[in-house]
Amino acid sequence: MRIGKLEFERGIFLAPMEDVTERPFRRVCRRLGADLVFTEFVSSEALIRSAAKSQGKIRIADDEHPVGIQIYGNREAALTEAARISEAAGPDLIDINFGCPVKKVACKGAGSGMLREPDQLVSLTAAVIRSVRLPVTVKTRLGWDSSSIQIVDLARRLEDAGVAALTVHARTRQQMFKGRADWEWIGRAKEAVSIPVIGNGDVQSPRDVERMFAETGCDAVMIGRAAIGNPWIFQRTKRYLETGIDPGLPCLAERFSVYLRQLEESMPEKGERRAVVEMRRQLSLILRGEPDVAEVRSRALRETTLCGVRDVLNGYLDRLDRLEMEAAP
Repeated sequence: MRIGKLEFERGIFLAPMEDVTERPFRRVCRRLGADLVFTEFVSSEALIRSAAKSQGKIRIADDEHPVGIQIYGNREAALTEAARISEAAGPDLIDINFGCPVKKVACKGAGSGMLREPDQLVSLTAAVIRSVRLPVTVKTRLGWDSSSIQIVDLARRLEDAGVAALTVHARTRQQMFKGRADWEWIGRAKEAVSIPVIGNGDVQSPRDVERMFAETGCDAVMIGRAAIGNPWIFQRTKRYLETGIDPGLPCLAERFSVYLRQLEESMPEKGERRAVVEMRRQLSLILRGEPDVAEVRSRALRETTLCGVRDVLNGYLDRLDRLEMEAAP
């Protein structure tokens, strides 16, 4: 598949996720095999007003390419200007979010709220395409609710408008992130257009990626929530698609090393305490299911410094090593 000058063969992409796909995490995922990564979604209104947080979201590191900046909004002047600002930041593509289901976005007419106004959605997309030289892609859902699924017609109209690729999250806005993602609609959208179609929704494992390719015929698969605390899903998936064997998670020491490196890379911009606190969710997920971990988790999640977290994790590894040696015959 091609998106502008980018070429992928059964691409595995990192989905844009608010408060997750910050620059350090994107870099980790690229190092671990993600073929394309996306920024958090960025408000076009905030970006054109030079809001510091939005400006930070579109800063890109050299080693994370290829990378897309995702923007959202419902006002043409703001979206087109935000697209130009984003283009100047040096991404490989611009993505428009017409899929975010959260109330504060959708009920204000942006994100998946635009699915209630398909004519305006297509018009806004065409305006953004005209405003930049980079390829423009769209990420959206099946429709507002089960009675208004329109993804096939919308895919055709977006192709006619000139989008370079379309990502389909196979749920309606009404479903939010609940219920089953209906992959059949991804296949229908793929059959309806000639542009690349990227499948998204309910992808939890390398096997799910293989099934989505097989069942939908999509050109690439986008992984979202399953990558939180688990960026190794990309290298595992690559190996599985190549060999049919899932190598599983790397050893705990390697997982801790990757986590600590991401934490360290987050500190210059956020400060140490904030970086440690904001990454607690990922650490909790990494620790989940490990033996005798309750006390360690509690101690690690109370720490506010990199050194403190590192000491707790290294102490846990040492204890596991001692237990293994004691259990050896």
